[in-house]
Amino acid sequence: QVQLEESGGGLVQAGGSLRLSCAASGDIFSINAMRWYLQAPGKQRELVAGISSSSSTTNYAASVKGRFTISLDNAKNTVYLQMNSLKLEDTGVYYCNADIRRPGRSVMNRYWGQGTQVTVSS
Repeated sequence: QVQLEESGGGLVQAGGSLRLSCAASGDIFSINAMRWYLQAPGKQRELVAGISSSSSTTNYAASVKGRFTISLDNAKNTVYLQMNSLKLEDTGVYYCNADIRRPGRSVMNRYWGQGTQVTVSS
């Protein structure tokens, strides 16, 4: 089994900062990439940021560029999302996912965490 567990969400005022963490654990042979998604109230889940396992490639949604930073600690199988200058529209549930290969398997599967709530207030 593989589990992804997010943490770090909460209530913050506009202009403030939060740091989200997502730790992958369990039956893991390798991780190819990890990502953060946002599901805002009444909207579809959208990609916020992604990072390759080597950290050589990162990508961001246009709405968060310059404000959010994704990083990866391979030793801990943990991806972080540093969120600065938060806006009201950053409110929602943040989910992480990861492309993981389990020992003895030839394919990668995508796993999701349960999500962590971020609420930005005015």
